[in-house]
Amino acid sequence: MATIQSKDNKTIFFNYFKSLSQTPHRLRKRMLATWTPDQELNQVRLRSGADMKRKLRWYDLVALGVGGMLGVGVFVTTGSVARNHSGPSVFISYIIAGISALLSSLCYTEFSVQIPVAGGAFSYLRVTFGEFVGYFAGANILMEYVLSNAAVARSFTEYLCSAFGISDPNSWRVEVPGLLQGYNKLDFSAVALVLILTFCLCHSTKESSILNLIMTAFHIVFFGFIIIMGFCNGSVENLVKPAGLTPNGIRGVLDGAAIVYFSYIGYDSVSTLAEEIQNPPVTLPVGIIGSVFIVSVLYCLMALALCVMVPYSQIAEKASYSMASQRIGWKWAGNIVGAGASLGIVASLLVAMLGQARYLCVIGRARLVPSWLSKVHPSTGTPLNATLFLGLCTASIALFTDLDIVIEIISIGTLLVFYLVANALIYRKYVLTSKNPPFPTLSFLFLITSCAIGFSISWKLEQQWWGLPLFGGIIMVVTAFFQYTVPCLGQPSEWSVPFMPWPAAVSIFLNVFLMTTLKMLSFQRFAIWGLLITLFYVLYGVHSTFEAEEMGMEMAVNEVPNPSIQLTKLEV
Repeated sequence: MATIQSKDNKTIFFNYFKSLSQTPHRLRKRMLATWTPDQELNQVRLRSGADMKRKLRWYDLVALGVGGMLGVGVFVTTGSVARNHSGPSVFISYIIAGISALLSSLCYTEFSVQIPVAGGAFSYLRVTFGEFVGYFAGANILMEYVLSNAAVARSFTEYLCSAFGISDPNSWRVEVPGLLQGYNKLDFSAVALVLILTFCLCHSTKESSILNLIMTAFHIVFFGFIIIMGFCNGSVENLVKPAGLTPNGIRGVLDGAAIVYFSYIGYDSVSTLAEEIQNPPVTLPVGIIGSVFIVSVLYCLMALALCVMVPYSQIAEKASYSMASQRIGWKWAGNIVGAGASLGIVASLLVAMLGQARYLCVIGRARLVPSWLSKVHPSTGTPLNATLFLGLCTASIALFTDLDIVIEIISIGTLLVFYLVANALIYRKYVLTSKNPPFPTLSFLFLITSCAIGFSISWKLEQQWWGLPLFGGIIMVVTAFFQYTVPCLGQPSEWSVPFMPWPAAVSIFLNVFLMTTLKMLSFQRFAIWGLLITLFYVLYGVHSTFEAEEMGMEMAVNEVPNPSIQLTKLEV
């Protein structure tokens, strides 16, 4: 028996090293290989064994989108942005960030209507730019989900302490002297929260949606309480004192917008539920765009309420709403703020964990990760293995890792994916759908990105003001010229983004601009992460998909004279 097992192991290793020797050939065959939307919807989805259950309606989707975004962002960022960047005009920063989020959500919406599968950005990019770009985006989205969920889970402990009147959140954490700084405070409350939500999500998506609906309703009421408290007890004079509405000028407003933008991250989770909703062409636009609009209004009102309560120069950078309520004589409101924020964290975490499992499930269908992660449980209709695996990963990181260590790399990966989706929408509409030559569209995308980088560099180098009108003007002229000279034909009968290519082009510009506001440390950590996931693709992913797709196609050709399923290639 041992001899047979030894021979099997040797055979496995021999076959693997044989596959590695064919890596260049397999990369050429697979990196740009794409699927059609019909194949994504039918053939690839069958690999999960069972279908996800379509139980969600439009109001479930709106509630999940609102719950996913109304996390701790507004409580963490508003005070520091108002004090250090935007001043009383922080609500304008939220408006600008909301417009950027809305433009990105429009791109997601059109893709989700045309390709209603659970893969979100991974599926959209795979059918447009090929396997590797889809994989790279999917891996970054998964990284962002796991790290941000771990960070949010640890912040749950901090706000729960505030709800009970405890000023030191580390009092609920266990310090281990032998571990490195930043990893030495074990947070068992965060782990318990992640594990409880993981088991809820394994049980049923519909029941999890109902739980989120209840929590989101309470959270909106809580936001309403803060807004009414601010407007009833504040003064409009605080908006212009002591240094006017925009004490740091337009630069302060835009810098503030780059920071508060990350309070909107979460709407992309809604697109991953496309296989579990009824009537996707109607439900998806309402759910995605409606949730972004509602959250934008609430964020602007929350920021405005804070600035009318106290002058911006007196706003506390941490626990700003609790401190502001104490300044107006409502000391008891600080505990309510802590309780409300804790509830918002639970709702936000629930939706994010819902989305991350569906991303991994569809990546498993593509055979880019082990296929057992793609299995859907036949009785619950949920991606059980993916949910459990990512839940355990999130809980492990939340147990050890401090918030500041994981937060640096989160934003850049998310903005990169939003940037790629906007590019993919333009390429799909003007090349794949309209049957135009690819060169004009690729040249347009290259020029838009280059000008956006030039504009951002001019913005950071405060003396180079001439670059702002130059690069901004080039972007507008190039976009108008492209719209006039390259026809957009064959519009789908379902929902589509209006006034193309302007919304997607502005989304590309804003995502590039916001990426350049991040610290260099973010880019360094992202480079390491990008190298690791590329190495995984070269050593595992490309061989797994080659054997599953290319060899499967050869078998189909031998069995069927005229195979109906064919892989297509991105034409460049």
